[in-house]
Amino acid sequence: MGSDNKDGKQWRWKIGAIIAIIVAIAVTILPLHIQNKPCDCPQKHSGMVEDCCCDYETVDRVNEEALHPLLQELVKMSFFRYFKVKLWCDCPFWPDDGMCRLRDCSVCECPENEFPDSFKKATGLVLQANDLICQEGKPQAVVDRTLDTKAFRGWREVDNPWTNDDETDNEEMTYVNLQLNPERYTGYTGQSARRVWDTIYTENCPKYPDGEFCPEKKFLYKLISGLHTSISIHIAADYLIDEAKHVWGRNLPLMHDRVLRYPDRVGNLYFTFLFVLRAVLKAADYLEQADYDTGNPEEDLKTQSLMKQLLFHPQLQAACPVPFDEVKLWKGQSEPELLQQIQKQFRNISAIMDCIGCEKCRLWGKLQILGLGTALKILFSVNGQDDLGYILQLQRNEVIALMNLLNRLSESVQLVHEAQPTVPTIMTRMISAGSLGNGLWRRISALVVKQK
Repeated sequence: MGSDNKDGKQWRWKIGAIIAIIVAIAVTILPLHIQNKPCDCPQKHSGMVEDCCCDYETVDRVNEEALHPLLQELVKMSFFRYFKVKLWCDCPFWPDDGMCRLRDCSVCECPENEFPDSFKKATGLVLQANDLICQEGKPQAVVDRTLDTKAFRGWREVDNPWTNDDETDNEEMTYVNLQLNPERYTGYTGQSARRVWDTIYTENCPKYPDGEFCPEKKFLYKLISGLHTSISIHIAADYLIDEAKHVWGRNLPLMHDRVLRYPDRVGNLYFTFLFVLRAVLKAADYLEQADYDTGNPEEDLKTQSLMKQLLFHPQLQAACPVPFDEVKLWKGQSEPELLQQIQKQFRNISAIMDCIGCEKCRLWGKLQILGLGTALKILFSVNGQDDLGYILQLQRNEVIALMNLLNRLSESVQLVHEAQPTVPTIMTRMISAGSLGNGLWRRISALVVKQK
């Protein structure tokens, strides 16, 4: 009898341990961004995008027919192709232990004559529109570490108060050809990558339960979640399908597992897209008059024409003239204090970009965070102060980051729209293959075996 009681207690203890393991794994193995409720059923997003002024159907239509084609062409122009960035800075929070499995993680130097004259010291060279090949002949050789010792012609060198990097510190800047460094799967995974996202969410933009906090207190979480969603989509959309043969393609099951089965992630993607689009439209007069000089007059005129078409597209003006209303965001009396708090949190997020252990991932992280910081700078007054006399000033790198970010988000929205009809088929295959939830149960089984 005593033996039976003992055996019963042991089994109850084991069952309790298993339950505890399930809870612990579910909470700890995934970043906060993906601890949302999945829905393993076909999702069709309709109605108004939360906290925005446009509905999903309108966004999909205008993006597909007008915005996406224009943005795809615009970012290939010489002016928007080259981004100035500090690729190597020490992580201010922990030692850099990131390891990349693929050579696609890295970038290297390219010859100085690849870059527009107006981006550096004048040399009398004219950039050819199709000059995309590094002289080494390697697709990963895309960084020129030439010192930028001259202020850009026609642009002011001003620092962005929303980001951590000093954008006027040109001595540590390098130029990167973005067309030779696409945002894609790099093999950068594991604890190092997970720690970056965990730190961003837990320390800087925690998710507030629905209805518990006003929209202005959770909009930073939604912005970062939308950006995270976009990055996940691009990883799945340009994935190394066969490493041995170096074959790239779309990994739709991964896209479904990381994004499509989470309605709130898709909603946050649309929210971030409309937020950035609103910033671009609000700065339309500035961007229309900007100097897009690269030393190639014919291409520069085309760049300016594409920008005007985007800013004043009749279909966009008719369907969604104000994608996001920033005025409605601040309803309480705590706007200055809250804005300063959000600005501090965002600057901290931008500093975390230096902790990314993959050079190419760091490049796109810094670019998109600067783009988002530029959108915040345009839509909200600097340093949390309402200055009616404030005149918007943007530097060249901010505009390059802003438009490339808008293109990334636009492409993600397009990919989600295209992938929606495939969701039932993907789900059927994943269920029949037993892939849904297998990773979790493998971890549980391993731990239970250890208990024995």
